[in-house]
Amino acid sequence: MIGFFIALISGALMSVQGVFNTKVTEASSMWAANAFVQFTAFLVCILAWLFADRTSFRDVIAVEPKYFLLGGVMGAFITLTVIKSMDALGPAKAVMLIVISQLIIAYLIELFGLFGVEKQPFSWRKVIGALVAIGGFVLFKWEV
Repeated sequence: MIGFFIALISGALMSVQGVFNTKVTEASSMWAANAFVQFTAFLVCILAWLFADRTSFRDVIAVEPKYFLLGGVMGAFITLTVIKSMDALGPAKAVMLIVISQLIIAYLIELFGLFGVEKQPFSWRKVIGALVAIGGFVLFKWEV
C-alpha cells in the first residue's frame, strides 16, 4: 500500500516540477534551466547521501552492465522533453501523454524481460488498460 501512495506523490511532484521547470526556462533558456534543475537535484542527493546513506560510490560504478549508468543522462533529456511538451501542450495534456508513454514502455519492458526485469506473460487486460488510457487522452483532448 505504501508503494501506491509513493507513486501518487511521485506523479504529483512530476507534474508540479514540469510546470516550475517550464517557467524557469521561459525566464532563462532550455539548457540553463536544465542545468540548474540537475545541479539542485545533485545537491539534494549529496546532502541526503551524507546524512542517510554513505554507501561507497565505487558500488555505483561497479554496476553491470555499464549502460545502467546512463540514468543521469536520461534525466537531463527527461527534463528537456517534459519542459518542451508542457510548453507545447499545456500541463494536463503533456502529463497524460507522458504517463501513457511510461505505461506502454514499462509494459513492454516487463513483457520482453528487458534490462534484467523479470519477464511477464502477455495480458490482454493490460493491453486493454493501455488502450483505455489512450482513449481517455483522446476524450480529454477532444474539443467540441
